Amino acid sequence: MPTECGSALLAGRLGTRDAAVIRELRSMGAVLLGKTHTTAFASFDPAPTRNPRLPGHTPGGSSSGSAAAVAAGMVPFALGTQTLGSVLRPASYCGVCGFKPTYGRLPMEGVMPFAPSLDTLGLFTGTAGDMACLLFTGTAGDMACLWERSWGSPKPVAELPPMGQVGALPATGLPVVSLKMPDGWGELLAAARLINDYEGARTHRELLARHGEAIGARLAELIRHGLALTEDEYAAARKHVEAMRGAMARVFDAYPLLLSAAATGPAPEGLESTGDPSANAPWTALGVPAISVPIFRQAAPLGLQITAAWGRDDELVAAAALVERVWFKS
Repeated sequence: MPTECGSALLAGRLGTRDAAVIRELRSMGAVLLGKTHTTAFASFDPAPTRNPRLPGHTPGGSSSGSAAAVAAGMVPFALGTQTLGSVLRPASYCGVCGFKPTYGRLPMEGVMPFAPSLDTLGLFTGTAGDMACLLFTGTAGDMACLWERSWGSPKPVAELPPMGQVGALPATGLPVVSLKMPDGWGELLAAARLINDYEGARTHRELLARHGEAIGARLAELIRHGLALTEDEYAAARKHVEAMRGAMARVFDAYPLLLSAAATGPAPEGLESTGDPSANAPWTALGVPAISVPIFRQAAPLGLQITAAWGRDDELVAAAALVERVWFKS
């Protein structure tokens, strides 16, 4: 099938074999219907994709086509990749569910890299319930038992300011409290961006050398910025991420789920931008699982982002399906 990385520079390029995740899906009986548009080389230069919910607004990126295809009802699920916010942000903008698993859970073999220490395969479905059906082989009752086995008596759930819309989830038995993030959280976004730019520049520097601005103005700018970063700056950013992993592990011990907005706001108007990944990038840097649940279904959708501790993917998806179910019953 065409494997063009969203760029006219690779028009007509064909893949020679399936990526590992596609081989695995085919072995389970999945039928590959086609490929969706990505932004060029998974960067910030917009793809031609439109947002099915808000045609004059961005669908997000980089996995814009995947989110749009699910939102338009063309497919029941789709794959995408996230390096900063490229699954959760488009899901939020298009009003669908996006799931970024724990780093390394899904194989990246055969996927064009961008920043290898951040790159994560993700999934899109219409709802969190659909995501649970896709990933979880048990019944709804089994999911409830999984929740109870994992955390026993209800622990408080924390929301990150300025969420404000959640208040409480009484039907789940989960109190919701406002959480002050640990020292160093404010610097985590900058560290994630630095790692993204440093690694992305070294992955794609030959593209810039060979094609210049034709690769996309935003990608060219990112590569130039990333090549100017030093090894010491990169090492310091990686060290800060590791320190924050330890700090956040302690937070997750007390609060099994953290709630926040899945984007900085609804999809921006216009098609010149793919939006801001700031709401997602810190979690991607930490490598923890995160899911965007489409519960704010106003004219301009906005997802509820739920995150959990490293490796608690199954519990997170089960919890998201439960939250979605009780939200629309209340």
